[in-house]
Amino acid sequence: MRIANQIALVTGANRGLGRHFAEQLLERGAAKVYATARRPEAVDLPGVEVLRLDVTDQASITEAAARATDVTLLVNNAGISTRSNLLTGDPADVRADLDTNFWGTLAVTKAFAPILGANGGGGILNVLSAMSWFSYDGSNSYAVAKAAAWALTNGVRLELAGQGTRVAAFHLGVADTDFSAWYTATPKMDPAAVVRAGLDGLEAGQIEILGDEWSAAIKASLARDPREFYPAVA
Repeated sequence: MRIANQIALVTGANRGLGRHFAEQLLERGAAKVYATARRPEAVDLPGVEVLRLDVTDQASITEAAARATDVTLLVNNAGISTRSNLLTGDPADVRADLDTNFWGTLAVTKAFAPILGANGGGGILNVLSAMSWFSYDGSNSYAVAKAAAWALTNGVRLELAGQGTRVAAFHLGVADTDFSAWYTATPKMDPAAVVRAGLDGLEAGQIEILGDEWSAAIKASLARDPREFYPAVA
């Protein structure tokens, strides 16, 4: 789909990748960009229409959908990572990862799917992760949540095909944002370049967009014996 003249809504647009998405959508000619956040006062990007939207609060989702009835492109970007393990982590943290990354994405998608259908179909871009496809000791609840969000993306793609809504998954490694400030193991990617790759893939009609070589390598590893990827358990 072409971004020019689309009416886009981006969740988690107050910082990081979300802010870059909102900015680049405007640069590519979107007619309007709704920049949403739990704290709308934190959105400082000129040219956007700011809405409050907390993906874990159904009332705020319903209110945003009632106001943004012209949306043709939904970017499900909002997410968290509590960096928790499944067996030793606080169950509340595990639930928080799932509540935001899976249930939140589903709730926003359900609210805006009828709007997209009424406006001709449009598209959805779900911002996922290379961790949709692998686990990491120390952040396993996030991996579970993103794997679930990947399955969600594949499922709603089928469910919304009949109304002409295109649904794409965007997988990426570690971008240099506040979200990954704790991570120092390898160099981090320029977030503007990452978002550019995601929007390029969307405009090219891809339904599974690999934003970097790391994501492509992880995806390719799924066809091999898991013991090759996880030597510690081999």
